Amino acid sequence: MAPRKKKLDRGKLVREIARERIGAVPAARPIEPGKKRRPKHIKPPGEDET
Repeated sequence: MAPRKKKLDRGKLVREIARERIGAVPAARPIEPGKKRRPKHIKPPGEDET
């Protein structure tokens, strides 16, 4: 059996050209773990957590 012919991946090709023109994409900011983030809904005082 002969090896398969490679398909043209247009998306990959476009990204490659964009990297040449613009440069590398900046690194993403890390997401903080859930315990360190502030709570979205603050419970009123006197209400216990259960």
